[in-house]
Amino acid sequence: MDIGSVGEIVWSRLSDDDAMSLALMVAVIAAVLYLRRPEERTSLRNTLGLCVLGFAGVVAAEMLAAFSLGTAGGVVREAGVVLAGLAIIRLWGQFLFRVLLPLARMTPPRILEDLVVIVAYVSWGLVRLRLAGLDLSGIVATSAVITAIIAFSIQDTLGNILGGLALELDSAFGIGDWIKVDDLVGQVVDIRWRSVSIQTRNWETVIVPNSHMVRSKVLVLGQRLGAPRQWRRWIRFSVAYSAAPARVIAAVEAALKAAAIPHVATDPAPNCVLVDFDAGFGRYAVRYWLTEIAQDDLTDSKVREHVLAALQRSGMRVAVAEHNVHVVSEDRAHAKQVAQRELERRMKSVRSVELFAELTADEVRTLAARLEPVPFVAGDAITRQGAVAHWLYILASGSVEVVLERPGQAAHRLAQLEAPTVFGEMGLLTGEPRHATVTATSSIECYRLEKAAFEEVLLKRPALAERMARILAARQEDFEREVNHLAAHARNAEGSRLSDEILGKIKRFFSIASA
Repeated sequence: MDIGSVGEIVWSRLSDDDAMSLALMVAVIAAVLYLRRPEERTSLRNTLGLCVLGFAGVVAAEMLAAFSLGTAGGVVREAGVVLAGLAIIRLWGQFLFRVLLPLARMTPPRILEDLVVIVAYVSWGLVRLRLAGLDLSGIVATSAVITAIIAFSIQDTLGNILGGLALELDSAFGIGDWIKVDDLVGQVVDIRWRSVSIQTRNWETVIVPNSHMVRSKVLVLGQRLGAPRQWRRWIRFSVAYSAAPARVIAAVEAALKAAAIPHVATDPAPNCVLVDFDAGFGRYAVRYWLTEIAQDDLTDSKVREHVLAALQRSGMRVAVAEHNVHVVSEDRAHAKQVAQRELERRMKSVRSVELFAELTADEVRTLAARLEPVPFVAGDAITRQGAVAHWLYILASGSVEVVLERPGQAAHRLAQLEAPTVFGEMGLLTGEPRHATVTATSSIECYRLEKAAFEEVLLKRPALAERMARILAARQEDFEREVNHLAAHARNAEGSRLSDEILGKIKRFFSIASA
């Protein structure tokens, strides 16, 4: 038989309606899976390769039959049909469970897909054996022995399958849950017939056999019946006994409750406890509830920043293990230089404030020596609207946000202040409650100037009060214009009256006699 005749026979087989329908069906399903499941395209290509190999086997069988090699052609054809059938079953399984059912808002577990496909594989194999003329009754008669042999040889695989079924039926955890197994902590991303896939925060995917999952103790993180998903974390630190525990706890809790820290739950609120006693210091711990488990290390770091800043603002230091060190000599000159540099830095901050522009060098030095460093980190509430505090803040570095809180309305952002600047001056000079809330928008370095420190300067030069009153009046008008949307010409009409009013408040607050 010549090549042309063989080609005609093969083409007649390929152009058969059944063959064309089957090829079209495979092409449509593959195209849908390719578009709908881009993350599984590698698996899809492998399945299509198996299908093409099966079709090629059928074509090769027709060619062998055309050359009178019927026996060989029959074997090749059967192998091709089996391969193509397995590939088509796999395609249909993916199409049904990963496209059709999700469109119907049904999300069956992946293990169900695996089991259905495996059953279909076995059924397809039995059908092909029956069509090949194999008598299955004999196999059934000896099934007990065969089953025992197979079960013994694949006991690990059966353990994984049964373990996967147990995990699905228990519903103790599911895809998306964070779990801890032995020393492994990660998020469950897949549960298959053989294993559970867990992704760690280090961008690792760990495959754990189902049989091991069933035998091990599994901690499901952040889950409590009737409560949102949030995981309690512990941040430990130590403070010397010179600071009373009640003072440490109050300072830390107040700072954390007032701060807006991402991924930290407000209910339950963070709290601080005295954990233990040690040589020279007490051991404390902050307990907070994490709402996004993947952000544990970053959030721990943010909480530590707030704890450290709160302790420093309160004049307390984090304690460290003490060691006896024999000092040969003390570099007093170096310590003096460091202190002088810090004083000059504070004096520069005082001079940058318009309010203190008329102070003499000695007056600036006096205020600088009385400044108290008070660091804050992003999210810390530095002042609260309505609070009474007789001090101002000099912002040396970083930025803050000024927000007006109105009853029954959303908070209104008034300004973003960048260093160097000052805020809270009305509280220092007049004793009035804070007009707005000021929150740190970055880690900031800030100095606090209290009334007692400024009083020394103002009582020696009462004339300073008049100029300061004018500056405060201008700031107050800007504040009121922002709040009440006053007309631009209102400033000139009200400026003198407001300045006199503020001057009177300053004199009364500092007990300065009127001229």
